[in-house]
Amino acid sequence: MKHILSTIIGLIVASFTVYLFESLISHQLFPLPAEAQPMDMEWLKNNLDRIPIGAKIMVIVAHFLGIVMGMFIAGLISKTSMVPAYIVGGFMLLATIFNVIMLPKELWFSSVDILLAVVGLLIGKSLAKRQLRI
Repeated sequence: MKHILSTIIGLIVASFTVYLFESLISHQLFPLPAEAQPMDMEWLKNNLDRIPIGAKIMVIVAHFLGIVMGMFIAGLISKTSMVPAYIVGGFMLLATIFNVIMLPKELWFSSVDILLAVVGLLIGKSLAKRQLRI
C-alpha cells in the first residue's frame, strides 16, 4: 500500500511542479500575447512562433524539475523500493515525449526537452535511491 501511495504522491508532486513552472512562473516572467489561448492545442500549433523564448525554456525546466521532484518524493515516501520512482519517472518522460509529438516545435526545443527529461530521470533515480533503507 505504501508503494502505491508513494507512486500517486510522486505523480501529484511531479505534475504540480510542471504546472507551477510551466504555467504560473513562466506566465509571470514571460507573458503570452493578449489573444493567446494556451489551453487550445490548435492555437498553440498555429502560433508557436509567437510564444516568447523564455516561456519555451521554462517548459523545458518544468519537465526536468517535474521528473526530478516526483521521483525524489516517490523514493522518500517508499523507503524500500525504487519501483514507485521508476513509475513516476517513466510516466513523466512519456508525457514529455507526448508533448513534443503533439505540439511540433523547433528542433532545438524538442531535442533539449527530451535530453533534459532523460537527465532528470537519471538525477531523480539517484536522489530516490539515496532515500532507500535497504
